[in-house]
Amino acid sequence: MRLTCHCGAAELRVTLAAGLSDARRCDCSFCRRRQAANVTVKDGDLEVVKGETLTLYRFGTMQAEHYFCAVCGCYTHHRRSSATSEFGVNVGGLEGVNPRDLEPMPWLDGVNYWPEAVR
Repeated sequence: MRLTCHCGAAELRVTLAAGLSDARRCDCSFCRRRQAANVTVKDGDLEVVKGETLTLYRFGTMQAEHYFCAVCGCYTHHRRSSATSEFGVNVGGLEGVNPRDLEPMPWLDGVNYWPEAVR
């Protein structure tokens, strides 16, 4: 499946082992502000096809790696700190997918799940 940022400068190819069945939102301090639903991609099932514009952001424990397009600012994906062999990818960037069609979507209670440094 193809995933792009808004301007198309960043493009990923992902395989969704569980399809869209595990799409979710999170209410930790970062996800609350980003408001992008994500879905799981296993390590090895994500390929950056075009990524010269991707920039990395880390915070809190500095474990999770959040990637954004430096041109348009769109979040594309992140390597999870809770499961480093997984990525979360932006459902809204997946070709042919409208996150609205997946509602109601479950929420991860990130406020209480993550350590205080990440909340």
